[in-house]
Amino acid sequence: MPKLITPLSSTQVRKAKPKSSEYSLADGKGLYLRVKPHGTKLWLFNYQKPYTKKRTNISIGMFPTVTLAQARSTRENYNSLLNPAES
Repeated sequence: MPKLITPLSSTQVRKAKPKSSEYSLADGKGLYLRVKPHGTKLWLFNYQKPYTKKRTNISIGMFPTVTLAQARSTRENYNSLLNPAES
């Protein structure tokens, strides 16, 4: 059974502080915010390739250029491309 993840709020994203090593905050359904040690915040979509079944990341963009709502919209678009039957 998949782990239930509480979606991020815009306040959590805005207040995420850099640490000594990079870390990720999960929003659910493959969307992550990666916070780098120098303060850069990057949206990533983690997915499984349909034929090889290998997991990989695709970059959506940097926060605040790409907002939480835009990242979620892009994630839904990517999920619909990966799973057209579920749309």
